[in-house]
Amino acid sequence: MTNISDDHVKVHFRMETDEDGWPPASVESLWAVDLGDGTVRLDNTPWFVRGVASGDVIRVQADDDGVLWAGEAMQPSQNCTIRLIVLKDAGSAAARQSVLEVFHRLGTTGEGIERFGMVVLEVPPQADLLKIRKLLEHGETKEWWHWEEGCVTAAWEATARP
Repeated sequence: MTNISDDHVKVHFRMETDEDGWPPASVESLWAVDLGDGTVRLDNTPWFVRGVASGDVIRVQADDDGVLWAGEAMQPSQNCTIRLIVLKDAGSAAARQSVLEVFHRLGTTGEGIERFGMVVLEVPPQADLLKIRKLLEHGETKEWWHWEEGCVTAAWEATARP
């Protein structure tokens, strides 16, 4: 995410929790750049919202209190969002940082959060998608982490094994 400036706004996304109570919130707010035409460009990677990634342009609607609520996606960024629950060393800060560093070498950015021992990755289209997928699968096999796709592209899906 870039530095927050005057043209940044918070956009709220409603989420449904499953029978296990996941995700752990019914609303997630993301920073976005107000494009001035009823749309915003997301400027951070979602922890829990599915189907959107940093850089996506989405329509927003303000409620009576001025809170911006996410609407339909207007223009995808071609970034992917991948989430990991780090199992190695019980998801310690060092383990999360190690995960971020190894994926950063493959072209991603991301951040970790202590709660849930979680890491979220922003995977741009120019990153080495195949190597990233192979590492994700290898790490899951080794029980270093569990991972899921929060938002993916056709290019990402093309890296899946048949």
